[in-house]
Amino acid sequence: MSNEKRPYKGGHGKPGHAGNGKPGNGKFGPDKFGRGGFNQAGDQGQGGAKRKRRRRSGSGNGSGAGEQNRQQKWDNNSRGDKKRFENRGENRAESRANRRFDGLTSVERAERRAKAAHEDTKRGGGGASRRNKSGHERNRRSMSAREFSAAAPSARSRTADTARATVFEVLRSVAESDAYANLVLPKAIRSHRLDHRDAGFATELTYGTLRHQGTYDAILRHCVDRPLEKVGTTTLIVLRMGVHQLLNMRVPAHAALNQSVSLAREKIGAGPASFINAVLRRVSERTPEEWYELIIEEAKDDTERMALLASHPAWIVRSMRQALVAHGRPATEIEQLLEADNLAPVVNLVALPGLGSLDEAREQGAVDGELVEGSALYASGDLARLESVREGTVRAQDAGSQLVARALAVAPLDGPDTAWLDLCAGPGGKAALLAALGVQRGASLVANEAAAHRAQLVEGSLRPLPEGSYAVLTGDGREITSTLRAHASELPGSVEPGQLFDRVMVDVPCSGLGALRRRPEARWRKSPRDIAELLPLQRQLLDAAISVTRPGGVIAYVTCSPHAAETQNIVAEVLESGAVSLLDSAAALREVALHTEGADGEPVSVLAGEKDPGHTPEIKVKKGAPVVEASENPTTAQLWPHVHGTDAMFLALLRKN
Repeated sequence: MSNEKRPYKGGHGKPGHAGNGKPGNGKFGPDKFGRGGFNQAGDQGQGGAKRKRRRRSGSGNGSGAGEQNRQQKWDNNSRGDKKRFENRGENRAESRANRRFDGLTSVERAERRAKAAHEDTKRGGGGASRRNKSGHERNRRSMSAREFSAAAPSARSRTADTARATVFEVLRSVAESDAYANLVLPKAIRSHRLDHRDAGFATELTYGTLRHQGTYDAILRHCVDRPLEKVGTTTLIVLRMGVHQLLNMRVPAHAALNQSVSLAREKIGAGPASFINAVLRRVSERTPEEWYELIIEEAKDDTERMALLASHPAWIVRSMRQALVAHGRPATEIEQLLEADNLAPVVNLVALPGLGSLDEAREQGAVDGELVEGSALYASGDLARLESVREGTVRAQDAGSQLVARALAVAPLDGPDTAWLDLCAGPGGKAALLAALGVQRGASLVANEAAAHRAQLVEGSLRPLPEGSYAVLTGDGREITSTLRAHASELPGSVEPGQLFDRVMVDVPCSGLGALRRRPEARWRKSPRDIAELLPLQRQLLDAAISVTRPGGVIAYVTCSPHAAETQNIVAEVLESGAVSLLDSAAALREVALHTEGADGEPVSVLAGEKDPGHTPEIKVKKGAPVVEASENPTTAQLWPHVHGTDAMFLALLRKN
């Protein structure tokens, strides 16, 4: 049999197949050389048998006889049948040509179909709606409004850039491990070896995403077809990062979209990447102003409106407004305060008195601080690059913390002044500054910390100080008497076992609402219940501090929160007992702050006038409490981010009666 391929004669279910009891249909089929002809169907039940006989006889195998048989079969066809088959082939070819070569691309054809079939609008805006048979809307823009990358799919990036990958790791630690970004981010930047530019980008993206999380979630609810609680944690992290880049950073929209999708594809998977792409495209359809206008229209009252715009929980907005009034400032400053919470703080440095110098930091671009002596503002990147910081003689510390530590050191005191105590010393910033000030005046510091790992941080902070000038103890501050007794042999030379202290710092654990600009994630973790649970501990720690202070000694009650329950209310309770009296705390802060030359040539504190942090609370004494002579001008002091550019530190200086 010849090896030449025969013209197609049909098969199962194909035209020309006849051995199955059904007539064949006929089909034009070319051979391997492009030749061909029509194969007309035979009689019912005979096509298969005839084909077998031809093969056995050698006909139909490409030989001349086979060609003659086929030609004879063709000639036997009627003219009508022949014309009918020719027309059928021409019509099919024309139909294929019309369908395939209509002058449109596949994208343009899809756009035309979408426009003709769907004219309604998506929920929340975003182009033509696309719904499936169940009526569910697809969470993306219509084909007519979509934008496509010019790059081929194989050429598109499937890995995230290092800076964004670093931010993702930090935010994931914050979300899943309750880590603090200000502790995790510097380590991540160093481990990924980001240069100065990428480190700045990663810092802004990390803190910006955390600060504006509430606002971004309100926007995302308009773009996601499910509750945000049902969106995976890692997916939600990438979405928030993408929204921040689209609405609050100078990142082109196409770059924000492409990089967010690449990040999701690498860190999460292809499915979430497609979802993220669709959602962020909807976000990009509106300007920031349009989104803000949309979400505030849904606010129920003025408090919720401010909460959405300033990205704070509503309960914090109410608490901060009440705190302003409790500390003698107008409630109308609430919007300024919330706005200040969302500003990126500049790193504050402090040189430990008698030990450190800011010269190296100044050479690297630091400028002298405007509030307190021995401070500087540093905006030149990683602090670990400074040798003085690595040695510990220069530290990062908010100017508000520096002011309250120095205020305790200068508070008026009669009698001996050699034994100082920091009751809640961790992580050690205020303890290091107090100890350095004490060394200059012949005083020793005992630093106590309840948690062992934080006590190690205190040890590291105090290491630059002369040996024997301090001691670090680990114990519950409420049981400080027992701790001192158990560690009597470890006390520094100027502190005798059983001796009461001359100056005591009690920086109690608090809600941290005063440091939201430095720890923006805290606003989403805290609740009013947390504050209620802290109040008994704060009062107990203050009572313990009073118990180990000598009569006439000074206690500094400090919180990094302006919340009235944690500040003025605690102070009012302890004053009612008559065990202590309130000093002029604001005057002590004004004294240690920098001074400028006034109009009459006299020095004037930078904390005077409109920036005066003082407030005179109403003091009540319980019946039966000892009558004590009040100080000349009893005040508490509250620093504010929007007024002083510091954390919202509270200070009350109390004298032991």
